[in-house]
Amino acid sequence: MTEQYENRAGLQVATALATFMEARALPGTGMAADAFWRGLAALYARFAPDNAALLRRRDALQAQIDAWHRDRGGQPHDAAGYQAFLREIGYLVAEPAPFTIAPGAVDDEVARIPGPQLVVPILNARFLLNAANARWGSLYDALYGTDALPGTPAGPGYDPARGAKVIEWARAFLDEAVPLAQGSWRDWAGGMPALAEPSQLAGRAGDNWLLRRHGLHIELVIDRTHAIGCHDRAGLADVLLEAALTTICDLEDSVAAVDAADKVAAYANWLGLMRGDLQATFDKHGRRVTRRLNPDRAYVAPDGARFTLPGRSLLFVRNVGNLMTTPALLLADGSEAPEGILDAVVTSLIALHDLRGARRNSRAGAIYIVKPKLHGPDEAAFTDRLFDAVEDLLGLARHTIKVGVMDEERRTSANLAACIHAVRERIVFINTGFLDRTGDELHTSMQAGAMVRKAQMKDTAWIAAYEDRNVQIGLACGFAGRAQIGKGMWTAPDRMRDMLEQKVAHPIAGATTAWVPSPTAATLHATHYHQVAVAARQAARAAEPVAPLDALLTLPLAAGQNWSAQEIADELDNNAQGILGYVVRWIDQGVGCSKVPDIHDVGLMEDRATLRISSQHLANWLHHGVATRAQVEAAFARMAARVDAQNAADPGYRSLTPDSLAMQAAQALVFEGRSQPNGYTEPLLHRYRRRAKLAE
Repeated sequence: MTEQYENRAGLQVATALATFMEARALPGTGMAADAFWRGLAALYARFAPDNAALLRRRDALQAQIDAWHRDRGGQPHDAAGYQAFLREIGYLVAEPAPFTIAPGAVDDEVARIPGPQLVVPILNARFLLNAANARWGSLYDALYGTDALPGTPAGPGYDPARGAKVIEWARAFLDEAVPLAQGSWRDWAGGMPALAEPSQLAGRAGDNWLLRRHGLHIELVIDRTHAIGCHDRAGLADVLLEAALTTICDLEDSVAAVDAADKVAAYANWLGLMRGDLQATFDKHGRRVTRRLNPDRAYVAPDGARFTLPGRSLLFVRNVGNLMTTPALLLADGSEAPEGILDAVVTSLIALHDLRGARRNSRAGAIYIVKPKLHGPDEAAFTDRLFDAVEDLLGLARHTIKVGVMDEERRTSANLAACIHAVRERIVFINTGFLDRTGDELHTSMQAGAMVRKAQMKDTAWIAAYEDRNVQIGLACGFAGRAQIGKGMWTAPDRMRDMLEQKVAHPIAGATTAWVPSPTAATLHATHYHQVAVAARQAARAAEPVAPLDALLTLPLAAGQNWSAQEIADELDNNAQGILGYVVRWIDQGVGCSKVPDIHDVGLMEDRATLRISSQHLANWLHHGVATRAQVEAAFARMAARVDAQNAADPGYRSLTPDSLAMQAAQALVFEGRSQPNGYTEPLLHRYRRRAKLAE
């Protein structure tokens, strides 16, 4: 269907958005509708031209870099000359003088307590509630139902043998995290735990005991009537871990929001979270279930004082970047409005329901917005000015709106200190985004030559420097005790044993948080923050020199590699399968993030960042003659059959035919990949998704 519009202060506002704002979002904020629309129009008049100029600057820099590489085709890469050239054109800027960030009032979960961070698509209310409620998770359930422990439960009912393994693992964890003064938790018979470090006993709730290490809490659930507790000498029925301290509610890479109806649905879910009344009703095991936000948890301290702990994860909202526009709002000249500006205003306005209400989310009185896909310090500074203007529009104190900067674009990672400096009084978060960072590396260096195979990217020099610099620069800018330093997503939600073995590297690196794909993963990842004292790791790393920029700018070229025909075919198939598996759900079903089987049938959490890598990698090999268009088309044809088979059980699935919109979109991402702005997939995805919605 086509959008219907209404005039508001010279803006053409989609009826669905106008109705939502005036009937639901604005009431209760203290802001009149007329004042809101006038302010929004003035804000667009001020910032839309700047937004457009920043995008033109991206294109101009890319054109200069492309020309530099083309002019030196066939020559060895001149690293020193390349870096000098990047400085000459302003791609690289001077480092700022030493400084310390000062974001003001920030919640402890962000500033001082290390722990897992969930990312959840904002369009799915059930997933949102699961994520918000993942502040606390059952360690027993997380171990019992996953491959974190070898084997699987025997039969459909409770398997006592597996349960015994779970209990053994959990008791060993307690021995390490909160050891008893004498003996092992395996032998604990109940009563007040006598801990080796008495200060780790934080309180109790009824018969339950609350313990604490490194700022994170553990609750021992005592219930001798429970099916597990009745067989335990201490009556221990479960071990609850404080898990997802923070959650990012995502309007960006994990959602397919292409029109006003989609944006309103997303904003409505954010409103439900900020008002505390979001709920979702669904069928589970044959019965109707309604899920709501969990209440806070009440305890009594050892000295008798009563206190509460949050029952919900602290919520960030990730706005879209600067590239896309939205048909939900048209400017005075009839053009679509920059979507990131709309997100900044609407998500902040909705957060007033929290700030001026019960403060269910931020006890510090902050609004937390993650800003993705910023290219360099000029775009960070633009974000700072935009958030200033939003605060003025909404009557908020300066720097109430905090910003999380995704360190995921090449120009940002190469100028990270300058980017942080541009938002130094509101920044609360930096996070490496290896997937988007790889996609931008591929596109920025597209003309330099053929790139290494996709799986080899993690072993290249630039990625090691990238991960080190993120922590080192963050610490040098004063993030310790003030803001989060984050690491990227674990993308295999069914491989929890591997996650337990590998993701401990993130707190060891000095990161205060790292992304996980599910509440279960958050619970298991929380054990790493008991094992590792992140503050001590940060203190140790603070003395390190920053990894050299030369290493970060090393191009991942495949110079001298001579792949066999089979290796090339395998790489084409792997990329084509990943593209098709994700795109078919995006275009046909509007699913922006899901567990998509890879070419080996391993379920991976896929979003637009993974798509960006695969499509840009194929575009690079095609451009440099590693593969021909006919070979790529043949790979798509082969993998269409594979993806169809992998989705055979989905009743809403439509097969990938040569004429299907999903197949057209997938191939366009590759064959038009070099011309896409910074290699982003959004413009093509939105184009084909809108066509699919019109055809419904």
